[in-house]
Amino acid sequence: MQDTITKPLLKWYGENKRVLPWREKKNPYEIWVSEIMLQQTRVEAVKPFYERFMRELPNVAALAVCPEEKLLKLWEGLGYYNRVRNMQKAAQKIMEVYDGVFPADYEALKGLPGIGNYTAGAVASIAFCIPVPAVDGNVLRVMARLREDGEDILKQSVKNRVEAELTEIMPAEDPGAFNQAMMDLGAMVCLPNGAPKCEVCPLFDQCLAGQHQTWTEYPFKKSAKPRRIEDRTVLLFLDGAHTAVRKRPKKGLLAGLYEFPNFDGVLSEQEALEEAEKFGVTPLHIQALPPYKHIFSHVEWHITGYAIKIAGNDVEQEGEEKAGLIFADAKTAAERYAIPSAFAEYAKYTDLERA
Repeated sequence: MQDTITKPLLKWYGENKRVLPWREKKNPYEIWVSEIMLQQTRVEAVKPFYERFMRELPNVAALAVCPEEKLLKLWEGLGYYNRVRNMQKAAQKIMEVYDGVFPADYEALKGLPGIGNYTAGAVASIAFCIPVPAVDGNVLRVMARLREDGEDILKQSVKNRVEAELTEIMPAEDPGAFNQAMMDLGAMVCLPNGAPKCEVCPLFDQCLAGQHQTWTEYPFKKSAKPRRIEDRTVLLFLDGAHTAVRKRPKKGLLAGLYEFPNFDGVLSEQEALEEAEKFGVTPLHIQALPPYKHIFSHVEWHITGYAIKIAGNDVEQEGEEKAGLIFADAKTAAERYAIPSAFAEYAKYTDLERA
């Protein structure tokens, strides 16, 4: 399989590989940051986040000591905030245990918070030329189609088998190129949505799904459990220059981030006004906002919203709390407060959208 897959794959990669900022150097920190950001996010969407993050936190030492609010603000828009929290924990461990130097060891990398087989394989193979695979969804899709393999790719046993198979054919002289070639093939040719570009695939001659035109059947994933539906009502308190935000609890969904005040269930206008008065503000006018949905991994929020104009003298001094609320202008919000994408739809009705 090495001659039939590895050689044509690496030749194709040499001619077609993507030019990406984290590929310019074999820097383990840069590779690691990019791989965490790329989980469930497209490359083009990640680039500006990556560049901003690297400007502010260019190395492990900077990440290890970054204040949490700044860290979450830098991650704003990428979602899954526990990933960046785990990155900081990993950076702190690297500083404490490895004297600030990334361990050039696959098992040691897996021992860092938030790093599993795939990320450890990517860093180890690309940065340190260690012959270990990096098996993600792209790679599993390619391998399933090559062999018309109908096993559930979400099973750990399937991932383990694919890792073992790729280890056998991986070139010891440049395992990083092999892993990146598999990633690029899945991202650029063996596409997940829409028809794969079989006519330019370097592995078409070995691909059963391509030759039999059965690619729609692979890979197989067992249907996930339906998401839990939750109704929520969001209130925007606006005085013409500021918008109220508050910090979420330290544990649970979106822990430690900032949000617009919100409540379980669907509130009527009258109920929304009554809730507003509990915060000690004076409602002058209320306007219903268009409803929308936000999807998390296992929960789907159905969101109702109201914009409530309040008296200007209700607003405390910038950054000070009033009944748990902080009134922020666009500049302050841009600098300090990480507001998750679950609330982004309503940001355009506030001054925060200009941040």
